[in-house]
Amino acid sequence: MANPLTQDPAPDVPDPRPGRDLRSDARDNRERILQVARTTFAAEGLGVSMREVARRAGVGPATLYRRFPTKEALVTEAFGEQMVRCTTIVQDGLADPDAWRGLRTVIEQVCVLHALDRGFTAAFVTAFPRAVDFTAERTRVMRSLAELVQRAKDAGGLRRDVVLDDLILLIIANSGIRAASREAAAAASRRFAALAIQSISAGPAVGPLPPAVRLPLLAALH
Repeated sequence: MANPLTQDPAPDVPDPRPGRDLRSDARDNRERILQVARTTFAAEGLGVSMREVARRAGVGPATLYRRFPTKEALVTEAFGEQMVRCTTIVQDGLADPDAWRGLRTVIEQVCVLHALDRGFTAAFVTAFPRAVDFTAERTRVMRSLAELVQRAKDAGGLRRDVVLDDLILLIIANSGIRAASREAAAAASRRFAALAIQSISAGPAVGPLPPAVRLPLLAALH
């Protein structure tokens, strides 16, 4: 299957904009491209082509490629804010003196973050060989998460046989949630996280599950 990050080599085509304030015009184009990219990738994943992003943003392909020479560059910039939020969630969990509680909170919050944004999930679990900043931040997040996992085991809350790859599996599975609204997706993700937490707990399940959410079966099958 083709890698969605390697589509559409940049064309060497000029895109003059005479008679306009190039500085403000370029800034407006850049922000519009990023907004369209976030919305499109979030809803449809990373398979959307660069040309389609340009079309929806109302700019020419040459303009898009001047701002973002590769899809990796566009994805990295578009999801920078989500990456910062993900990092903050994990660091806050690591700072919790109760490591098992910290890990549970991380799982709950990260699941909601990823359930609402298909594109970010794909970006997070994909290696970006040329997007150095994003890859470095992702590596820091995973190292911090691995440390939190070990602390939660040492504290006796997490099963000893749970490994970091299990949490990646959890994130990927959670990203498959499809719901009629963002609110329903977030609610379904919280219930999924609660089920997952109970499955990796070293002790008996504590507390009731969040309310169940009715999900469209057809969307799940697709």
